[in-house]
Amino acid sequence: MRNPYRSLFATPGAYGFVVAGFLGRMPMSMRGLGCVLMVSALTGSYALAGAVAATLTRSQALTTPWLGRLADRHGQRWPLICCLAAHSAGISLLVLAAQTSAPSWTLFPVAGLAGAAVPPVGSLVRARWAGLVGGTPALGTAFAFESVLDEAIFVVGPVIVTALAVGVAPAAGLLGPLVLALVGSLALASQRGTEPKPSPDLSPAGRRVVRSSGLWVLVLACVAVGIVLSIIDVGMVAFARERGTPVAAGWLLALFATGSMLAGLAYSAREWRGPLGRRFLAATAALCAGTAPILLSDSLVVMAFAVLIAGVGISPTLISGSRLVEALVSRSALTEGLSWFVTALTVGAAAGAVLAGAAVDLAGSRAAFFAALVAGLTAVIVTMVGQKSLRQEQEMSA
Repeated sequence: MRNPYRSLFATPGAYGFVVAGFLGRMPMSMRGLGCVLMVSALTGSYALAGAVAATLTRSQALTTPWLGRLADRHGQRWPLICCLAAHSAGISLLVLAAQTSAPSWTLFPVAGLAGAAVPPVGSLVRARWAGLVGGTPALGTAFAFESVLDEAIFVVGPVIVTALAVGVAPAAGLLGPLVLALVGSLALASQRGTEPKPSPDLSPAGRRVVRSSGLWVLVLACVAVGIVLSIIDVGMVAFARERGTPVAAGWLLALFATGSMLAGLAYSAREWRGPLGRRFLAATAALCAGTAPILLSDSLVVMAFAVLIAGVGISPTLISGSRLVEALVSRSALTEGLSWFVTALTVGAAAGAVLAGAAVDLAGSRAAFFAALVAGLTAVIVTMVGQKSLRQEQEMSA
């Protein structure tokens, strides 16, 4: 039996940019949680911690499509390097402000700077795969593999950042991810052989990215998905602290991601032939259904099983969503299209952090998990209503 991953990594240069991309986007599972852990530990307020983390992720959401367009037009190297410089400055200033007990309002502008300059590593790596194996079945395997790596990141990242912030120092929860971002992104920028060729004059199809009704259905659904994931992140920190074991938050979130990673491996092991829109709908439904056991869990042991089951819907949602983007937008604007996909998840994460922080302060972790269930239902409804647009857009792009 042919191993699709063996064939995939026979592509020249693949190992190099995959490893660099893995390191460069490892902070995506650490940055928000590290911010919550640092600010809540130093100020005692979950609401403030959630609001600062939301500012970081919201500013990232605002700039990610623009950064993706820059990469499409001018290549990946210089946007990466410039982002790293500004991001490093923002994270350093955020840590300094928190450590010196600066006024609460000073945390927001520096968090905004740090978020606005987050390098869009995930989109850049997927664009490299599209440039190398686009138009072949290997692209589906590549996107599935990258989604599985994302979940591996969410297994390892929360454990590392919790250990750093709780076991070393609150500031280590943000400085550790910064080091990984620097190493991985600089390594990616140095690999010119697999970098997609710039498209300085976008085609009319490329300029229609933001006018795609199918893409907007996907974006709205992914905002709700991002809310679910972010609420569970913040809510799990509160759940563990409510039970007197704050370090358990990292392990619970790692189990959440483990369920997703296992589902991603199973999903990518077979070739799916059904419509992409329906696959995305089924995945969001599984994600929504998985929030119910979390809401009903009272002990750490029960929660461990619940989050493992709940994670099953994540990776299939991300894999089918990435494939939908590739089917809906032109090749010359693929990085921008993928960036809108990431932006939607990031906007949701920002909103989820605020909702979760307020819910925890008012009524504890259970209230936060109920909000996650509502957001999951919203993702299912939006995807269900938008099935016609998704189908028509794919037929037009084919």
